[in-house]
Amino acid sequence: MQGPDIHILAAGTALPGPPIDNATLARLLGMPTVWERWIDAFIGTDNRHFAVDLATGERRHTLTDIGEQAGARAMAAAGVGAGDIDLMVMGTSSPDMLMPATVNLIADRLGINDIPTYQLQSGCSGAVGALDVAHQMLQSGRHRTALVIGGDSCAKHLDTTVDMAKLPPGEQVNAVLFGDGAGAVVLSADPRPGSVVLRRVFARLTGLNRPPGQVIEWYGAAELDSGKPPAVEDYKAIEESVPTMAAEALQELLEDLDWKDDEIDYVLPPQLSGAMTARILKTLDLPMAAEVSCVRSTGNTGNALPFFQIELALPRMVTGDRAVGVAIESSKWIKAAYALEKV
Repeated sequence: MQGPDIHILAAGTALPGPPIDNATLARLLGMPTVWERWIDAFIGTDNRHFAVDLATGERRHTLTDIGEQAGARAMAAAGVGAGDIDLMVMGTSSPDMLMPATVNLIADRLGINDIPTYQLQSGCSGAVGALDVAHQMLQSGRHRTALVIGGDSCAKHLDTTVDMAKLPPGEQVNAVLFGDGAGAVVLSADPRPGSVVLRRVFARLTGLNRPPGQVIEWYGAAELDSGKPPAVEDYKAIEESVPTMAAEALQELLEDLDWKDDEIDYVLPPQLSGAMTARILKTLDLPMAAEVSCVRSTGNTGNALPFFQIELALPRMVTGDRAVGVAIESSKWIKAAYALEKV
């Protein structure tokens, strides 16, 4: 049985440090000028933000720092305080440490206590998975208001002492695709005038017998000299699989809701890169829907991206508008999607 409507009251986001454009990135990583042109042409991302200073290697921000900022901004925009939050869920692929969980460090910073907290370790679909967990728990009636956070800080894997030009493409691409950031939404079982309803949300593993498209290592002290690269990506496999998976996830979502293609006002597509987003949009084939994207200006911020898109979409939606979002994770191939409706 379908539970009560769950409403998005507000969203908030945070980016660490100044924007780094392609020319600056190429210079700081010691890459030739042709690399800058390659980023422009094949990646399609103009800027990204990093939690470290690439010139010095100094760590300026933690995921806890930017997660706290995003959460505080979402709560302020929603008009709720720490005592109003009775559930907290976070999705990330890059927690600050294995323990304590980053979600609990953020809760402490925000003054939140005595509530259930959950942290999902997953890639780009983790934010949608966190929305799914919170959505289901709110529908159960045991909780009223949830803070859901998604964020990643991948800069810890950027070694500025390495000769980037000598690395294989599967390692180089991570340096240009990803940036750091965090986002959050406040969900509530209590409606407000003009609020946006989270109609459906799902995240599903579909990687049986498929090799990972991306691997991110997490080293302990005994493994530091293992020789394994910290991050490797099979970008060709991702280019081939993600558009099809995105279309499948969208179709499942629309069929479940009995929504038609021409009834969608906004589409929030996967944000792997500017170039990939353009390809995916063609596959999604929603010509009447306005695109809501941010990856060209933020880089791929992983689990923060859906919340950046939701933050952009909320003020644009008017009564009756419908929006659909899709996120695809290539690490072990996860489809995720969600639907919003302004009531």
